[in-house]
Amino acid sequence: MSNNEPAIQCSFCKRRIVPKSQYDLPIYDPRSDFAICAHCIKDIYHAIEAHEADQQDQQKVEAAASIDQEMANIKPHLVKDYLDQYIINQDRAKKILSVAIYNHYKRMKYGFDHKDDELDEIEKSNVIIMGPSGCGKTALLSHLAKRLDIPFAVTDASSLTEAGFVGSDVEVAVRNLYYAANKDVSRCEHGIIYLDEFDKIARKSGENNTITADPGHEGVQQALLKMLEGNEVEFTARGQRKHPEAPTIKVNTKNILFIVGGAFVGIEKIIAKRLKKTDSNIGFGAKIEGQSEKPEYNQLIHQVTPEDLMKFGIIPEIIGRLPVICTLETLDEDALLRILTEPRNAPVKQYKKLMEMDKVDLEFDEAALRAVAKKAIERKTGARSLKGIIEDTMLDIMFDIPRSDAPRRVTITEDCINNHTAPAVEEI
Repeated sequence: MSNNEPAIQCSFCKRRIVPKSQYDLPIYDPRSDFAICAHCIKDIYHAIEAHEADQQDQQKVEAAASIDQEMANIKPHLVKDYLDQYIINQDRAKKILSVAIYNHYKRMKYGFDHKDDELDEIEKSNVIIMGPSGCGKTALLSHLAKRLDIPFAVTDASSLTEAGFVGSDVEVAVRNLYYAANKDVSRCEHGIIYLDEFDKIARKSGENNTITADPGHEGVQQALLKMLEGNEVEFTARGQRKHPEAPTIKVNTKNILFIVGGAFVGIEKIIAKRLKKTDSNIGFGAKIEGQSEKPEYNQLIHQVTPEDLMKFGIIPEIIGRLPVICTLETLDEDALLRILTEPRNAPVKQYKKLMEMDKVDLEFDEAALRAVAKKAIERKTGARSLKGIIEDTMLDIMFDIPRSDAPRRVTITEDCINNHTAPAVEEI
């Protein structure tokens, strides 16, 4: 613009501006003479910044108040009592997770209102949870998620790959939490991420490094390390591919609690080997250990150490970020029998309710329930196969029952489970 042009009045502050460059009067409409000068734009920007800062402070006050209210409901003994309604046995695991969750809330509260200069922050205690297939790892975490009032997301670690390879990047775990928090970044940054099947990303070579590409194992652990340490993670919206111009969402993982879990098949052999080395006797008086005297899985798994995890194939840096080790035991026949009938969502209760809707009273003999438990032990799949065994037995009867609306009683016997004989049906 030339200096000979007439002065233009700002529509906000009423100053008369002689524009010498486009930045003196950034907004100007010659048709309506509407104009905003650079001074007003700066003032508006500062006002917006101050308003956003006030909003953030208000959100912190509200978040701190909600945390105080929630902490009264998630004290460790209350969380364990809640889990006892759904999970049989695994008392030690319930205590560890209950304490970890409660401490996570206390850490969030301290971050909101601490004024002690001597302690900047309370470090988070990420958890690694391990146990055999079907012992209740995922069930524990899914019921915890229902109990909590903070975002909780589950991600399958076996689907993750190192950046640059085909598959899901590790950032997808944070993205899942972001959507679980209804796209609220501040809530997301205080949530919980559960990485299931974590043992599947153990490096194949164990302690020894590999010189070949390892897209689904060690590289993934190195990528996860960034999140566990508490850095800022960038990811694209769901369904968008990564490219330089794609808009990204940033989330700081400093206050996100990570729980990783897996079956860690074979780790009991690593533990037994280590214990055998420390307790071995050499000489004529050495005790010969028989097959029946070898320690069982439940005795071994509780003695796991970070060194055992390192031998299994978890890199030391990751182990250092997972200070809490939570172990679950195998389920014996009696435990499986209780799982069938006692929890609030027990399989037997579910099928009884389904049959009630057709005016049918469903009964299971104790021998039949024991047969179901024995079958689950034979399959070596723990509690997750219980419902499948009952479903297989009930298929024909559930197909035929709706043919009539008459009230009836159906009794499932041991023979029905083992030999697939038809259950007894009688009118009532």
